[in-house]
Amino acid sequence: MADPRGLVCVGAIAGGFGVQGEVRLKSFCADPAAIADYAPLVTEDGRGFGLRITRTLSGAFAARLTGVSTREQAEAMKGTRLYVPRDRLPNPGEDEFYHADLIGLAVLDTGGAALGKVRAVLDHGAGDILEIARPGRPDLLLPFTRAAVPTVDLAGGRIIADPPEGLDAPADD
Repeated sequence: MADPRGLVCVGAIAGGFGVQGEVRLKSFCADPAAIADYAPLVTEDGRGFGLRITRTLSGAFAARLTGVSTREQAEAMKGTRLYVPRDRLPNPGEDEFYHADLIGLAVLDTGGAALGKVRAVLDHGAGDILEIARPGRPDLLLPFTRAAVPTVDLAGGRIIADPPEGLDAPADD
């Protein structure tokens, strides 16, 4: 998820952990523990936090955030997303992309017809899916695979897609 201020969401607070002000932290990084390397992290409302992972939990981490010292403060942060400036993240490898870099790109089919724009990149565990917004039509969900998305042209601001047979026809715009 990208933020208009050039920030990329790298994690979220899932709630409090214990009674000493630790939070349950869900990392969205490829290497989940790397989230600590990007501190200080900021929230959508501009608050900044230092971060120290204290232990590994099932699917998350217990962590300490600067300025959070009670369970009540930790619980009040539940649902808070944590961001880092895009320029502090490493460059992705070949054929790798940050979700934030894909959002907003125009999507064209292999014949050049407009399909829409990437609204979101969804991950439900079986691989990424591009949610493509189409004015006046339902969103299109497109598997983010080499077969369905043969070309990602970040510099050109577009994606060339070859939707699997049975997905909806191109938009009329």
